[in-house]
Amino acid sequence: MSKMRPLLRRASYEALCDGFRWDIPARLNMAAQVCDDWAARESDRLAIRDLSGEGPHEVSYGALRRMADGLAQALVARGVVRGDRVGVLRSQGAWCAAAHIAIWKIGAISIPLFKLFRQDALTSRVGDAGAQVVITDAEGVDMLAALDGVTALVPEKTTLPDGRFDTAETGPEEPAVLIYTSGTTSSPKGALHGHRVLTGHLPGVEMSHDFLGQEGDCLWTPADWAWIGGLFDVLMPGLAIGVPVVAARMARFDVDQCLRIIREGAVKNIFFPPTALRMLRAEEAHLDGLRSVASGGEPLGPEMLDWGRQAFGLTINEFYGQTECNMVASSCAALFAPRPGALGRAVPGHAVAVIDAEGRETAGEGDIAIARGSASMMLEYINKPSETTEKFRGDWMLTGDRGVVVDGYIRFVGREDDVITSAGYRIGPAEIEDCLLTHPAVATAGVVGKPDPLRTEIVKAYVVLRPAAEVGAEELQAWVKERLSRHSYPREISFIDALPMTVTGKVIRKELKARAAREAGQ
Repeated sequence: MSKMRPLLRRASYEALCDGFRWDIPARLNMAAQVCDDWAARESDRLAIRDLSGEGPHEVSYGALRRMADGLAQALVARGVVRGDRVGVLRSQGAWCAAAHIAIWKIGAISIPLFKLFRQDALTSRVGDAGAQVVITDAEGVDMLAALDGVTALVPEKTTLPDGRFDTAETGPEEPAVLIYTSGTTSSPKGALHGHRVLTGHLPGVEMSHDFLGQEGDCLWTPADWAWIGGLFDVLMPGLAIGVPVVAARMARFDVDQCLRIIREGAVKNIFFPPTALRMLRAEEAHLDGLRSVASGGEPLGPEMLDWGRQAFGLTINEFYGQTECNMVASSCAALFAPRPGALGRAVPGHAVAVIDAEGRETAGEGDIAIARGSASMMLEYINKPSETTEKFRGDWMLTGDRGVVVDGYIRFVGREDDVITSAGYRIGPAEIEDCLLTHPAVATAGVVGKPDPLRTEIVKAYVVLRPAAEVGAEELQAWVKERLSRHSYPREISFIDALPMTVTGKVIRKELKARAAREAGQ
């Protein structure tokens, strides 16, 4: 039986780090962590409050185990064995959680798949993974129909066997979940994780929610459970710690629907992607009664943090990580005040630093990297040994982000391929975007470098205005000059209806850069 306990609260961040040690047993299976152990101790304890409409409204750990045990037996009957890769093509809901748990019980590898994928995206991932069975719903059956050799399993339309299914005895390094990157800068790659990945997430999740696991806590996120942010920043940590998780489908983020879910689900703790926060801000939404709000994926900046204090009555805790190694840095308002522009501090158990081209830690700007040994670090990119090798520089895993560390706080400068070189200056786009967001007419903005024969690149901003707002480019340029600097203001501004976004809410800068290059005639 695995041991799950909350991060021990300390009086200071330093004491928290000094008292932390990884507790990873030789035998570890995430199905036991998130379901079996709780079901054995407190079978009636609430696990999932399901507002998706696909099943029971409240699902206990005992009920979740019965669902997963039946599914595991159905998968075995269809030929699934230890080490096989099985897709999960479902939206937020109790059956989605049960599907992953069932796969892990067998010792197989789950592959979260997004319901909004188009045919090519779905085909490439299922094909690359070599999955022959996908757990889905009625809608997903139609999506999978064109995939040769793939069996769709719909729990609601399957007679599931009764009785217990013995969870496989697996080790922390044994593969458990295959999560594809969102592909913001290159084609998606499958990051393979072992059963230790959940343990690796727990300290950061607890920090980002000011010590998650307090009386009355209840988690929700609008982020889909097909992505690491929904699956391992919310669903599985909540289940492991014993905090109820709300499941609610949102085809697209809607402020009114968001408020309804929070009210009906008795939500106290939320992970909001930055895009969702910007939409709430644009509609001047206020949420009372929350205990914690966490955000990650893009830096928020001081303007958004100030707005969050007014809108929520608390400080938004930013966290940092990526599909390959997640939840490695975080803010924690219960321990220390955030610094505007900083992503937080290294989470206990994770060594995060800025390194130079030789792999040495540097006090200046460099590559944000994570030392080997982080429990949430991937095992490899499947089918891509050269890309796996390129991801590391000595004992450091490269994130692809540029940054600096000041007094232990990690400050994000930009993606390695997003940093703008203009007239000899290296300019990070995030700071300019944050400045533009402080203008009352701006809803959101994306900043990239546009090729320029004189300056190498110029700063180019693509701006989405608030409804009915009017403002000219010159006013926004002056706004940035006055508040940031005269060398980094956007020399060109285009007003557009929407920014290109990944399904996880990140700006797809490569599309903006390609657009800027076309404008420059390249």
